[in-house]
Amino acid sequence: GIGVEKDDVQMTIWFRRAAEQGIARAQFNLGNSYYKGRGVEKDRGKAFEWWKKSAKQGYVKAQFNLGVHLQQGRGIKRDDKEAFEWWKKAAEQGMAPAQGNLG
Repeated sequence: GIGVEKDDVQMTIWFRRAAEQGIARAQFNLGNSYYKGRGVEKDRGKAFEWWKKSAKQGYVKAQFNLGVHLQQGRGIKRDDKEAFEWWKKAAEQGMAPAQGNLG
């Protein structure tokens, strides 16, 4: 943190509190914590659950992340059709990498 010692456990506690209140960015960040095992035990299943909650609210980074991981089968079953749908949503919000992935 800025001006304080970094504490991944506390960071994740605060992300969870905000995520449980439906804040899309916090849901995305909590998903990242689970994916990387920062402040919590690594759990890709929980990461995808939180990313999906965030993506359904229109959070573009979560939409793009889901597309990448679905297309590559990272920790979940590969699903090109669903990956395309999430990239399409992100592309519609102007995310250039998602637009590039659509061809």
